[in-house]
Amino acid sequence: MSGTEATRKSNLSTFRAIWRIYPYAKHAMPRISLGMVSALLGALVALAIPMVLERLVNGALAERDPAAIWPAVALVLALGVVEAIMIAARRWFVLLPGTTVEATMRNAIYEKLQDLPVAFHDRWQSGQLLSRMMQDLNLIRRWLSFGIVLLVVNVLTIVIGSIVLFTWHWLLGTIFMVCAIPVWIYGYVFEKRYSVVARRSQDQAGDLATNVEESVHGIRVLKAFGRGKHALRGFSVRAENLRGTEIEKARAIAGIWYWLILLPDIGFGLCLFAGIWLAANGEINVGQLFAFFATATVLRFPIESIGFLLSMTFDTRTAIDRVFEVFDVVNTITDPEHPSTIESPKGRLEFDDVHYRYPDSPAGFPDLLDGVNLTLEPGETMALVGLTGCGKTTLTALTTRIYDVTGGAVKLDGVDVRDLRRGELRRHIAMAFEEATLFSASVRENVLLGRDDLELTSPEAQRVLDEALEIAQAQFVHDLPEGVDTTVGEEGLSLSGGQRQRLALARAVAAAPAVLVLDDPLSALDVDTEALVEEALRRVLASTTALIVAHRPSTVALADRVALMHHGRIVDVGTHTELLARSTHYRFVISSLDQENPRDETPTDQREEVAR
Repeated sequence: MSGTEATRKSNLSTFRAIWRIYPYAKHAMPRISLGMVSALLGALVALAIPMVLERLVNGALAERDPAAIWPAVALVLALGVVEAIMIAARRWFVLLPGTTVEATMRNAIYEKLQDLPVAFHDRWQSGQLLSRMMQDLNLIRRWLSFGIVLLVVNVLTIVIGSIVLFTWHWLLGTIFMVCAIPVWIYGYVFEKRYSVVARRSQDQAGDLATNVEESVHGIRVLKAFGRGKHALRGFSVRAENLRGTEIEKARAIAGIWYWLILLPDIGFGLCLFAGIWLAANGEINVGQLFAFFATATVLRFPIESIGFLLSMTFDTRTAIDRVFEVFDVVNTITDPEHPSTIESPKGRLEFDDVHYRYPDSPAGFPDLLDGVNLTLEPGETMALVGLTGCGKTTLTALTTRIYDVTGGAVKLDGVDVRDLRRGELRRHIAMAFEEATLFSASVRENVLLGRDDLELTSPEAQRVLDEALEIAQAQFVHDLPEGVDTTVGEEGLSLSGGQRQRLALARAVAAAPAVLVLDDPLSALDVDTEALVEEALRRVLASTTALIVAHRPSTVALADRVALMHHGRIVDVGTHTELLARSTHYRFVISSLDQENPRDETPTDQREEVAR
């Protein structure tokens, strides 16, 4: 999902939208509340200082009594120290809770993303998800630690301070309050305008993050085709759009700052004029007038801070809307309420009248899988062949519920896979994909990814690791700088394509599943290495049910039987020899595989080294 598609205004009020984070922040509320109390006590102490100054002006200074000045100075100093202590206490109370809430929400989003089906990740840009997990949660943390505390305390300070102003003289207090009314009106208008711009800015930042990620991951392609400048132009357009939106945000903030600074200054001028007139008429003394302006000065920062606190609040509201767009996604692939279990799986895999269509397929569009019926007996190796686009990869993805069938059922040992917990199902069935994905971790961690029952450094784990590496012909890892403990780098791009594919195959083998699903796992291997892997795989496949998507005739040779797929259906099943004898379409498919995958006797790793 791009930023343009994601941009939308929540129908919730700002308060109700922000309230949605309460379940994550409730454990932090006691410390945040104590921070507010500390800040409010500091503000009250600051408001008490003008009262001391009034007595000083009307008393010691008016009577020219030096001895009476020092006690008043000491009291003002003491109040200042108390105010500083309260400010320090406020910072101490609120620092930890905000980071805890941020970490809790980040973990919750990551858990949600891991739980959501692949169909969700097919639609959403990774940059949009990354900006929500980092930028938006950072905004929420800063608002909890700083924004909400100062917003509440400063509003209370303004209210209390305004009441104090009325104690000096009702006319001065009225003038000050009247000048503040337009600020609140503009604040309401500001919310309507700023919220839309803030949302657009955060979505555009997500699009920009996606663009950077795609360019970095595709840097080899961009360099190979000399398209660096083209990519730069596309990035520059997105960056310029974000810059324009940020300028629009800055103008909105500048507008409210204009009124927040101008109106108090106008109020100060009018109060000064009225105060001098009242003092001249004996309705107020010099000490009261001095205290009034000292109090108004104390209120100056709380009034001026309302602008950036409001903008921070609306930014946070937008961030919360964006974060909860992920939390609110309904997971369509979940564990059953009353799950079944398979204690000792035999490995019988059955596709019973399986149908599948993409959720966003237009009405009347045919199913991608249209009534697939296929049974793999325990220990049998089945090759799945067919022309490109016939649905082979989609069919394999249904076995582990990467996608869910839209009709019929996939069964393991007679149990519908939807009746098993996903964790149990994926322990019984392991997959190796054509596009080998490795993680920024050691070779050991990548290969043993599916064996959470083993301690990584245990002798049993080492035995499983060595066996899997031998079967996948991945002994090259022992020549890496730190052997199996070498970190392979982001997505394994420090390795060649053939090396990555062999490690991915080793990962599937190490999982020791009852059913092994291989989606053309040998496509990047040279002929000699492929032959060695196939020979080793036969030992594994002798006791494991296997469904292999084959794009090479040599891979078909691994199978006990072959299933021919055409237009989303299994149209024939038999041995390779039987199908060659009776199926014209099978002979055409096999000949197509020969043409699509011409043999090159040069090992893959050597070819890539020459290319480099």
